[in-house]
Amino acid sequence: MSMSDPIADLLTRIRNARHARKEQLTVPASNLKIGIAQILKEEGYLKKYKVIRSAKNKQGILKLTLRYDDDANCIIEGLARVSTPGRRVYVGHDHHLKSHGGIGILVLSTSQGIMTDREARRRRIGGEVLASIW
Repeated sequence: MSMSDPIADLLTRIRNARHARKEQLTVPASNLKIGIAQILKEEGYLKKYKVIRSAKNKQGILKLTLRYDDDANCIIEGLARVSTPGRRVYVGHDHHLKSHGGIGILVLSTSQGIMTDREARRRRIGGEVLASIW
């Protein structure tokens, strides 16, 4: 089965795991999803992530471990897909977009890889806004 939007699928699986209070979830791996998982880990939204490759499964599996606070509330409050296959959203290096008034992060796909909006502004590069996470 082909998937038209693998990033939306990743965000939906994270959202569903969060609502079900699951600690771990698995998704089919890709370089883009691994890049997003790395950003989520660096920003403190994930405890860890692991890429599992095997001879049977050429694509591999990405195993994510969500982070919860002391009251068993997920650190991720919400996720939203910004740029979709039908409507791409691009920003320049001087963009002023913020996720929930600066509380969250925007994940951008740039010519220098996947990064947050803060990192893109610091490096003075623009790109496609993939998702908003808060």
